[in-house]
Amino acid sequence: MASYALKPWEHPEPFGLEVLAMDQKGYRRGSFQSSTSDEDMLEIAGASLDFPMADDDPPLDREMGGFSSYNGGEMNGTSKMMDFLEEPLPGVGTYEDFNTIDWVREKSRDRDRHREITSRSKESTWALIHSVSDAFSGWLLMLFIGLLAGSLAGLIDISAHWMTDLKEGVCLAGFWFNHEHCCWKSNTTFTDRDKCPEWKSWSQLIIGHGEGAFAYILNYLMYVIWALLFSLLAVLLVKGFAPYACGSGIPEIKTILSGFIIRGYLGKWTLIIKTITLVLAVSSGLSLGKEGPLVHVACCCGNILCHLFTKYRKNEAKRREVLSAAAAAGVSVAFGAPIGGVLFSLEEVSYYFPLKTLWRSFFAALVAAFTLRSINPFGNSRLVLFYVEFHMPWHLLELVPFVLLGIFGGLWGAFFIRSNIAWCRRRKTTKLGKYPVLEVFVVTAITAILAFPNEYTRMSTSELISELFNDCGILDSSKLCEYVNDFNSTKGDDLPDRAAGPGVYTAMWQLALALIMKVFITIFTFGMKVPSGLFIPSMAVGAIAGRLLGVAMEQLAFYHHDWVIFSGWCSQGADCITPGLYAMVGAAACLGGVTRMTVSLVVIMFELTGGLEYIVPLMAAAMTSKWMADAIGREGIYDAHIRLNGYPFLEAKEEFSHKTLAMDVMRPRRNDPPLTVITQDSMTVEDVETIINETTYSGYPVVVSRESQRLVGFVLRRDLIISIENARKKQDGIVSTSIIYFTDHSPPLPPSFPSMLKLRSILDLSPFTVTDQTPMEIVVDIFRKLGLRQCLVTHNGKLLGIITKKDVLKHIAQLANQDPDSILFN
Repeated sequence: MASYALKPWEHPEPFGLEVLAMDQKGYRRGSFQSSTSDEDMLEIAGASLDFPMADDDPPLDREMGGFSSYNGGEMNGTSKMMDFLEEPLPGVGTYEDFNTIDWVREKSRDRDRHREITSRSKESTWALIHSVSDAFSGWLLMLFIGLLAGSLAGLIDISAHWMTDLKEGVCLAGFWFNHEHCCWKSNTTFTDRDKCPEWKSWSQLIIGHGEGAFAYILNYLMYVIWALLFSLLAVLLVKGFAPYACGSGIPEIKTILSGFIIRGYLGKWTLIIKTITLVLAVSSGLSLGKEGPLVHVACCCGNILCHLFTKYRKNEAKRREVLSAAAAAGVSVAFGAPIGGVLFSLEEVSYYFPLKTLWRSFFAALVAAFTLRSINPFGNSRLVLFYVEFHMPWHLLELVPFVLLGIFGGLWGAFFIRSNIAWCRRRKTTKLGKYPVLEVFVVTAITAILAFPNEYTRMSTSELISELFNDCGILDSSKLCEYVNDFNSTKGDDLPDRAAGPGVYTAMWQLALALIMKVFITIFTFGMKVPSGLFIPSMAVGAIAGRLLGVAMEQLAFYHHDWVIFSGWCSQGADCITPGLYAMVGAAACLGGVTRMTVSLVVIMFELTGGLEYIVPLMAAAMTSKWMADAIGREGIYDAHIRLNGYPFLEAKEEFSHKTLAMDVMRPRRNDPPLTVITQDSMTVEDVETIINETTYSGYPVVVSRESQRLVGFVLRRDLIISIENARKKQDGIVSTSIIYFTDHSPPLPPSFPSMLKLRSILDLSPFTVTDQTPMEIVVDIFRKLGLRQCLVTHNGKLLGIITKKDVLKHIAQLANQDPDSILFN
């Protein structure tokens, strides 16, 4: 180590202050240049200190004045000086489970890494190739995520379709065919296409015929048994192998994308078990969908594939950019809506979404949708089961029923959120939560017993939505299309509004019963210990309500076409009202009421239907449902579950409007013990280990001395533990009495002292600081926009306290009259 010569008027300070490290000339020069090493970042730290450098000089110890120069190596002997951590240790800079990442540090690291690669690329051809591959790695990763997510979605779709049909019968031509594929080669007529000889119901297989009361009871029993078998297998797999595979996954993904660490949530076991149990849960007939869990599956794919690339494996902030794109790919394959997927990730899930991530999300969603289309899981060359096309334009007066559907969607969304959160809270706080298998068994049994008698609840929810969206044609044999036909008035493919036949009236009351069942059973289903999405059940509720209203409007226009509201645009024999369009608008309204999505919801819905001319009805319904639901409760279902689970998620959409100051929130409070700090060069290894053992904090401020409380930097607990453990194992002479120092130069100590341990490289020299008089609205903004873990509070340049993300969340909860201790995690 080079000797540092003192000027005649300078004197070294015992247990050194950083006067020696910062002569004014060097400080001013360094503060205007970018630096890449921790040692060079000392100047940056000066910018966040609240005192002028000129007033920094502490009282100097005149007794040391006899030294003309000092050097730790010369004074204590070369072996005494442990210049540790020149190379970063494995584990240093990583985070423990249930902790928040430091976005600023992660982004700074990535910039340093990028700067180093760019500078080396000019040195050799190999370095240039490495630089190009590093730049291209993001796009390659998106390609892999799209391919894997699309393949898994296709597998889930095919498997779920087959297993859903297995509850009703089996194909003799090959047990692996579902009902539709089984009947493709059959010679039956179009109207009897579901009664092909190759497909046998369970009663036909067991007793030889499918008619009569006994056959009905047998089919009923087999339906319930298969449903219970699938759901029990799903909950046992989740409980035994991957507890994180339950639920939707979107609340946790939102929290992870905001910077929280939940180890294993996006791991390989979670991916495998979630994929298998999602098929089982959907096939069991429970009132849940696969769309939300598909986002979780896609994010698992993204997280696992990140390990192929060092850039993403070692940087938590970069990994979260990948997960944002993976979420877009998940929605893309769930709905066959690539653009809607990108917008969903931007509007609903992501916390940090730069322009680069937007492009990569678009590419990942494109690849995922292309892969799913290549697999063609539904055999209709479409990406979803309920793709429909409407031909008739809508009339301006129809905006009134569309807005009414929006109001219904908002009311149902608010009712569902309150009821579901109340039930989930009960599950958490009572013995109910200790028996997840029994809960799934009971809910599945009730669902199956109630669902079988009604054909609209017996079919899978996706098929139900497809049926409700359908615009009746001449060849449709569904009950919903049993109108009294007058073929003399038929013009081409368009059928005029007709009088409803007995089939339509039967379908109406069956749909009304299905609506009541879906409304209530979904409350108890969402949140159970099986994979459960909410998109499809919400859309089903809205689609049923919309179809009921659509048929009512259609019949009103048919019988009263001379009324003022119809006379201008709906003459007798014309095709005025499309009930399927009402079902689609209702589905959008209810989904918007539950999730509070707007832009992405409308785009997803028109990508589903292929009709751009219906954007205005969809926008009107989505906006109305959001306004109505927001008037009753501000939170969407995912935000409500985040709050229920106590995740440290700082909502960017909410305004902080209270007049509190940083000093009101910081710790320590009045009458609390003083803030735990580490001094820069006067504490031994034993002292630091005692602090670590006696406290549970994630990190500690480093100060010049306990008396001055002048801030030097911030060091993380995990980095300290790893560094000290490694030093004890690998460095000779490090004992409990060894001095730990965070300065550039070792403090002057007598030769008899043991070796010293230098830990400057793990010190954050530029921690964010605010003064005690800073308004909390500014502090909250800083935490939101910079993704901070903690912020130090100073007064006249002296360290007063610390504000962590958890403190901010507790303060917000307190001001909202909520329990501040509901923020469970560190």
